[in-house]
Amino acid sequence: MLTSMHKLNHQSRAIWLSCLAASLRTATACAIVAATTLFGPASLRRQVAFPAFSYVTVILIITGASLGDTLRGCWDALCATVLTVVPAILGLWAIGTGQLTTALTSVVVGMAAFVVMLPDHKTHLVSKRIALGQIVIIYVVAYDMGGETDPVMHPVHVAASTAVGVVACVIALLIPYPGLATCQVKKKCKLYADNASEMVKLCVDAFCAKDDTSAQAFVSQAKSLTIKGRKLLNAIKSKKESMKWETLPINFLKPYCMKTAEKLQDTEMPIQGMLIALSNIHSFPPQILDQDLQDHLHKLQENITQTFDHLKSCMPFDLATFPESNLENPILSLHSFPQTHKDLASFFFLFCSKLLKKKMTNNPITNPLSSSDEPNKKNQKENLFEWISAFVMHRRFMLALKCSLSVGFAVLFGLIYSKENGIWSGLPVAISFAASREAVFRVSNLKAQGTVLGTVYGVLGCFILEKYVKVRFLILLPWFIFCSLIRRSRMYGPAGGVSAVIGAVLILGREKFGSPTEFAIIRIVEAFIGLSCSIVVELVFQPTRASTLSKIQLSKSLQVLHECICTVSHCGQKDFLEGGLNMLKANVNELRRFIEEAEMEPNFWFLPFNGVCYNKLLKTLSSMEGLLVFLNHANASLQEEKLSVDKLEDEIEIFKEMIQPSIKCFERVVLVKSLNKLEKELQKSNACDTSSDLELGKLPTSHHKLNIHGPNGEDKIDNLINSYLQKSYELVFGEGCEEVKGHEVVLSSGAFAFCLRGLVRETREIEKGVIELVQWENPSSHVNLYEISCKIDALCNI
Repeated sequence: MLTSMHKLNHQSRAIWLSCLAASLRTATACAIVAATTLFGPASLRRQVAFPAFSYVTVILIITGASLGDTLRGCWDALCATVLTVVPAILGLWAIGTGQLTTALTSVVVGMAAFVVMLPDHKTHLVSKRIALGQIVIIYVVAYDMGGETDPVMHPVHVAASTAVGVVACVIALLIPYPGLATCQVKKKCKLYADNASEMVKLCVDAFCAKDDTSAQAFVSQAKSLTIKGRKLLNAIKSKKESMKWETLPINFLKPYCMKTAEKLQDTEMPIQGMLIALSNIHSFPPQILDQDLQDHLHKLQENITQTFDHLKSCMPFDLATFPESNLENPILSLHSFPQTHKDLASFFFLFCSKLLKKKMTNNPITNPLSSSDEPNKKNQKENLFEWISAFVMHRRFMLALKCSLSVGFAVLFGLIYSKENGIWSGLPVAISFAASREAVFRVSNLKAQGTVLGTVYGVLGCFILEKYVKVRFLILLPWFIFCSLIRRSRMYGPAGGVSAVIGAVLILGREKFGSPTEFAIIRIVEAFIGLSCSIVVELVFQPTRASTLSKIQLSKSLQVLHECICTVSHCGQKDFLEGGLNMLKANVNELRRFIEEAEMEPNFWFLPFNGVCYNKLLKTLSSMEGLLVFLNHANASLQEEKLSVDKLEDEIEIFKEMIQPSIKCFERVVLVKSLNKLEKELQKSNACDTSSDLELGKLPTSHHKLNIHGPNGEDKIDNLINSYLQKSYELVFGEGCEEVKGHEVVLSSGAFAFCLRGLVRETREIEKGVIELVQWENPSSHVNLYEISCKIDALCNI
């Protein structure tokens, strides 16, 4: 226990130090900009005419970045400058700076923003944000200065201001030592390896525990480590792109770090399976546990721990010496076979432990692009008309149009309010534009709060160091640390944290802008104008609420789940579920994003979003996705043994018949908005025969109640699982399997049966969640899912 707590404290300290290091590098970069723009040579200061944008560039590139991220940011800034400055020079020369008006300026800004946002997703979002910021500054300042603006040097000054911020970022990431993504990934890998090793130890201790109390204590400790493990994995994944940008002399380390990261990511799934198994064991110790098995598990745990220790070195795999395994002997005798469903969890635990060992000793394999994807790409451009239609309706076009209108209207109303300060309405919208859907009200609220917080802090800093204008920038250091913390918080997040940093920097890092208090008020008002314009445009382009999208996405996820269940079979390919599982995972992740957005959006006059119910359904869908993954692994293992597993198809078909109609029913019912409206539509359609059948309690055969319901539902499921186990037992002994081969079949058959039973159990949980959801939306109605499904069927058949 003390060792576990010590490791937790060590991990928390490491996270705190990484946060502190990021804030110090941000402060260093801003200090370099300040030194350059305040104390640099006069000739350089004349070229850097917009130091405010230098600070903005720093915040966009370096916030939480590594050297690889910064190098990519440099490339993004270069692309943005080429994409913006050259067309701006031609545009200002053609239009004439003295001919710009408020309306013309906003139109030109909107058109330029459209051109910037139109390229595909391969152009990084940082590049687009920098380009949008440059567009706002170039045209708004040109309009403000009128005929005095040089159409060539003015855009060049904006480019020079951007370059100062970029150079400051690179220098800040190099001193006092390079902040390499490779080093960060190695540290995160070590932390995750320690975390995962401790989880495996706790799982084995729980399985071998002498009583339920001790086992539950170990399981609780392991589950507490799961959250930190996922955070570390997400941090590792976020640095993959950065590592590609780090060049020699550290280039030779990158492939091995990436392979180590991939291997560590592969260990998450079997460890989670071990936890699932422990949660389903009825009593401890399990019946199959004897002294030999206990000794073997402890040796297996020690072997896995040694492998984790070797993985932490991130050495080349051909040079790394992994511990030789002496665990090839079967951990169960051939006669140890799950007799009933109560034994399945123990065998599933052993299956996952063996799968973990296998994944740690095998080299990570990158799945090649399936051949089925290639024809799809060729068919996308069969003829010019289809290609143009797809392009016009493409998401990029709508995104570019939305960005164009947001920035254009922000500049228009900002200039109407104040010609001299109109830049501060368009700039916040430009540098924070998101390429994906987000909770617009919450994000705008966080940006507004962050802007106000940073601006107020900046004003206070100017007041405290009123007589020391040249050194007041030093007061930003504690603010950087504070903002680095709130960026990781749920209260403000990245949007609020970045806005708070920029708000303070633009106050304390500015020069010759008049009174700080007046400037602060103007900035807050202009920022409010810009955010209001972005909210209105978002609502116009995304009129469908996230709560509605969550309902639709839930139905899509159930549809994909139904398709996955349909493909469950012993007779197909080894990875028969691979494509379906990828689709299911994508749909579940999309559902998770919609639920998060729906929980953040205001209710107004709408029915409150039932986030608790949706999260229960999301958790159940995630569990079913995981069970299907293990089912796929177990099936692949069975097929490798080349047994006549097709003899087990009857039980699998019965299992599919149990839950397929139910999931299909849920998929249809969740889309019903109002039961009263459904009933009225049915009455209007004069569906007398169907209605009378419903009143008599008769349901069409395609929607009969499932076998898993009713007083004997549990017995039917248990009998099905017991029948599957009996046939598996006969299959093993009937074909005279060798001891090792029989051992593999025992574990795989037990795991397959455990997953089947788990899928039935989770289907029941989905039914409870759907009933709760429909009842929430129809509080005065009696909810019977299968009657509702029949009514929907009746309307569709009329």
